Amino acid sequence: MKLYFILLVCVYAVNCDMYLHNPRGSNNRLDEAGRERNNANRMFDSQNNNRGGYNVGSLYYYQGSKLSIEWTNQHSCQNRNAHCEVVLQYMCGDLVRDGVTTTTIPDNPAQCENYDCNTDTRYGMNEDYDYYLNCKLRYRNKGLFTADQNLNGNNRQTAINTRQNPGGTRRGYECPEERDYYPYWHPTPWKDIAILTNDATMCPYYQSESQNVKSKFACDIPREVIYAQANQNFKIPNNKEDCEALELPAVAGVNATNGVWKEFPAHGIPAPECRETELSRDNQLGNGIGGYPLTHNWTIPEDFVEDKCVLRTRYNISTGDYEGWNDTDASNNAQGNNQAAQLDLSEKYGLDDQDAAADRGYEFENNPNTQIFPNADFTLQLAINTAQLGRTFQDRSHTFAVVERPADLKDAVIHNINVRGKRGNIVQVYPGVEYDFVPNTLEMAAGEHVHFQWTGSNTNPRNNDGQGLAGTDRSNVVLQRAQIYPEGSGIAYQPGEKFGHWGRSYPGDVRNMSFLDLPLEDLQNLAVLTNKQFRGELSELDDAGTYYDLGPRKVTTTGSYHYMCTRNNNFSNRSQKGRIICLDHSVADVSVGWNGGSINIGRKAAINIEPDTFAQLQKLRIEEWETAVAEARIAELGRSINVGDGYASNYIRLLPETKLTQGDKTFTVQMKVEQPGTKNVGVYRTNNDFATWTRLDADINDGLATFEAQGGGVYVARTEPQVGVIVGVCIGLIALVAIIIGGILYFKKNPDKLESLRGGARNAGRSVQNKV
Repeated sequence: MKLYFILLVCVYAVNCDMYLHNPRGSNNRLDEAGRERNNANRMFDSQNNNRGGYNVGSLYYYQGSKLSIEWTNQHSCQNRNAHCEVVLQYMCGDLVRDGVTTTTIPDNPAQCENYDCNTDTRYGMNEDYDYYLNCKLRYRNKGLFTADQNLNGNNRQTAINTRQNPGGTRRGYECPEERDYYPYWHPTPWKDIAILTNDATMCPYYQSESQNVKSKFACDIPREVIYAQANQNFKIPNNKEDCEALELPAVAGVNATNGVWKEFPAHGIPAPECRETELSRDNQLGNGIGGYPLTHNWTIPEDFVEDKCVLRTRYNISTGDYEGWNDTDASNNAQGNNQAAQLDLSEKYGLDDQDAAADRGYEFENNPNTQIFPNADFTLQLAINTAQLGRTFQDRSHTFAVVERPADLKDAVIHNINVRGKRGNIVQVYPGVEYDFVPNTLEMAAGEHVHFQWTGSNTNPRNNDGQGLAGTDRSNVVLQRAQIYPEGSGIAYQPGEKFGHWGRSYPGDVRNMSFLDLPLEDLQNLAVLTNKQFRGELSELDDAGTYYDLGPRKVTTTGSYHYMCTRNNNFSNRSQKGRIICLDHSVADVSVGWNGGSINIGRKAAINIEPDTFAQLQKLRIEEWETAVAEARIAELGRSINVGDGYASNYIRLLPETKLTQGDKTFTVQMKVEQPGTKNVGVYRTNNDFATWTRLDADINDGLATFEAQGGGVYVARTEPQVGVIVGVCIGLIALVAIIIGGILYFKKNPDKLESLRGGARNAGRSVQNKV
């Protein structure tokens, strides 16, 4: 198989790490009380710092709810210095578990209870033993670029041996080849959520190759044969021809004599979202642009109910020294151990040809000695390890559940609010983070639901800074006292404008302040966790449980609410505060790039953007306004809507208002409309100042208005009199005018007739008066 690889280049001298913060990444931890994890090989190969990860994190989420996935990555994305991909995935299964020991699950069933490691719940497990055994025995893909790494030694011919893992080191039951390459060409239990990439033109390929939508093939060998041959020199082919020619060893109870090239069906879920990565800095394991975390907002599938799931994020990082897709395959590999790879760097660095590049040390090999200056009598050694030229990092969450919605929440919009981070100051928790709420700022519409839920730990290092009992972390929620200075415009500092904190460090008085219009019982529960607590020391929540769940609560009011945790609010270096902005309309913030996509706006509108419509990643804000809300805003600006005579839809606002498409390309907007039988419907666009209205060329059919746009603005459908009715009225008016004009001309020529008519009118008037 000649396959190119997505996993690109990372400079060896730097620690390139990926840490998952919400849901909380385990990073191979369990409940260790030390800062460093006990076992880096417990569940998976992260290649992360030993101090990463969180002790606990198991929560549940409602199907169809909105979950913010947050992470930090060490190196840049969307930057010319490096290429990167971030791949978000999840898997579920009855046997998926965190385990109760930090020991790696055995690969010998004899060391497990009932000779079955899959069901031995002492050990943490994501992928199962059968999956790993197939990987261990299956020939590796020899079409891949391996640089000068030695994969030709004894038993180094299978999918557990890769350029990053040439020795085949085992971490849990992970398959190293599947870990290192995406999209994978054999069946995998992982389901794709999103791929965020520097090169969005690859998105159609990633999406079509995802096992979400495409079946995969593998050589199917009876389980009894695989188990019997686990420690023998038995190899499973990775292609159809060799598979069907494979003669199986005789195993009791197995009638099969040859391998079967079997199709494993697609997962049967939509293709993953794919778009450009957000911009992040080199060597900065922190937030992205604007000080906000790197985030992907995942709407959990509506028909998804599972008790045991785990989320994985992978970070594939490279330098720009060569093009990973176009320049590399097996033909570029070294011919033997510790020899330079055959990758041609001459054009990249302005040298005559590949031989000239090799003569001066411009080769991909371990620690090359490079003659930077022509004809110089010295060289400089580069700190390069070709095992890391295609570098992948990953983190995985603790297990979580997805539960079915109760009947009263069937159509509700549910936003999850969780707590990230752990006890300690920034130095003590690094590369983890200090406490914060996730999302830190939530915008939602009145009528939607918010679900507060979090978990803490009792096994943090006892000398880490923090309030309350040493080694423990706890969180709560109370409304902040109002800020002294307003928040300002939120767009830019205006002359004379003051900016303060969201609120003061003292909580507000619940007798005089409302928080999301929640009842007093809920406010007390959020403050002292009383729905899980009976008496105890609660001033710093020492005796409160580590886990808290308020359950979904409907928000019925509008306004901006600032809240805090009273325990984790040390003025010196910790500030666990959050904000909820409740709007009088629905709102969605989405990022759409070259690959385009379809965006639903509530249940009444949608936008469809074809690939290559946008030249780069665009951050879109989409709002749906009820007509009363829009009219109030129009009136505040002293404007009016002077088109049409009634409403056929709600208002849709799309920001930014500037032109978004490249060239003359457009995207499609659809709006549900109501079309009375005696009216026509027209679609109009205006800006946020509502100064002018432009009628659009819209196709209206079966209660749906469809039109093309190139940028943002405010859109609304208005009713209009039908053309036939207008024509009839016009004809009637013309006839009336003609009668009047004709009458005037007639009476001018016959004045005696006019006087006779006046006399008759006077007599009629007297007659009517008498009757009255």
